[in-house]
Amino acid sequence: MVNVVFYGTPDFAVPALTRLLDSPHRVAAVVTQPDRGRGRGQRVSESPVKRTATARGARVLQPERLGDGAFFATLSALEPDLAVVAAYGRMLPDAVLAAPRLRTINIHPSLLPKYRGAAPVQRAIIAGETETGVTIMRLVREMDAGPTFARRTRPIAPDETSDVVEADLARLGADLVLEVIGALEAGTATERAQDHAAATLAPRLSREDGRIDWRAPAVAIHNRVRGLHPWPHASAVLDGARYLIHRTAVAALSGPDAPEPGTLVEASGDRLLVATGHGGALAILEIQPEGRRRIGARAFLAGRRWSPGRRFDTVSA
Repeated sequence: MVNVVFYGTPDFAVPALTRLLDSPHRVAAVVTQPDRGRGRGQRVSESPVKRTATARGARVLQPERLGDGAFFATLSALEPDLAVVAAYGRMLPDAVLAAPRLRTINIHPSLLPKYRGAAPVQRAIIAGETETGVTIMRLVREMDAGPTFARRTRPIAPDETSDVVEADLARLGADLVLEVIGALEAGTATERAQDHAAATLAPRLSREDGRIDWRAPAVAIHNRVRGLHPWPHASAVLDGARYLIHRTAVAALSGPDAPEPGTLVEASGDRLLVATGHGGALAILEIQPEGRRRIGARAFLAGRRWSPGRRFDTVSA
């Protein structure tokens, strides 16, 4: 039996925590972010990890600062063999990383060394990757740069969105981290250094990432829509109004001449077709006027007189 301290906050971390709580190992404490105000009303709510831990009777710690002496004293008193991290949301100080006897391991949703950072699933989909995976690694001071123990791959389907892929990687990671813990307990785990020269970064997303550049190829815009779902969403502006683009499909133009990127080619029935770069077109299947609900193209067009020839704004170069 391994005495584990678990660090995690969002939904991604819940499968791993649940698997640990169901395993023969002992979860000495669950460390998660302090309760925060969320949404428009800034209503204070608990993290998914805290809700899961509380429901299972696990001890929950929510330090404001991991470098605080009081937290480190509490951590040391737990005498952990191992710490497991899954999307905790903060960097762990060196002393905290080194506190467990077997140190600290992390569940990272990419095939390291590719996509180090806060948004690996989203960035992989935006880049058009057809495969991703999850890696179990040892945490070190440099972000996502520690030696790896194991990884598992999965394909990315052409229309899958980041929330679907991330949820599946969370499940794969939960299974894989239990295998690695078993190997660490048995003394059979092996580490492999990452090829740092092959590393790529996956920086945190912002609303600005959502702005569609219609000059890009249709498939690249489609990948951006998928990668930015469910947040911050791809977006476009027409006549000063902002629209969130939820679901799209790559389409083809029927005429011999390619309209300017961003031009509405069709806008009737359930066909909302926009010209893109490289002579392509993108069908918008679900759209949301900012501040309103998400609807399909047919319902959207039923209440609007959009005609071919109008243009969405293009992003400045």
